[in-house]
Amino acid sequence: MRSVRQCTRTACGRPAVATLTYVYADSTAVLGPLAQQAEPHSYDLCMEHAERLTAPRGWEVVRLTPEFAPAAPSRDDLLALADAVREAGRQPEAEPLPEAVGSALAEAPRRGHLRVLRGEG
Repeated sequence: MRSVRQCTRTACGRPAVATLTYVYADSTAVLGPLAQQAEPHSYDLCMEHAERLTAPRGWEVVRLTPEFAPAAPSRDDLLALADAVREAGRQPEAEPLPEAVGSALAEAPRRGHLRVLRGEG
């Protein structure tokens, strides 16, 4: 989901709008639109950090898009939201058995998927 990705700069929690990659052989930093998926050797940047990006001396910055804007919600965002709502609407798991019944279950031998409960009479 695009909207969840955040800027990779330290202590920045803003949403990412651009992806930065390096071409070491050409001494070039390439700044483009936010990639579909996070890649291991790329950096996601927010609008502020993307606009202020500078390269080391002797390096060139190539900007593939002059202006960066937050990505619009995608189909994946809608599906993730539907999954979250479905998960929240599920029935809670059964509550644990009272202590007296739980101790009887612990003492009784187990046979297959059934348990034998010992009675008092």
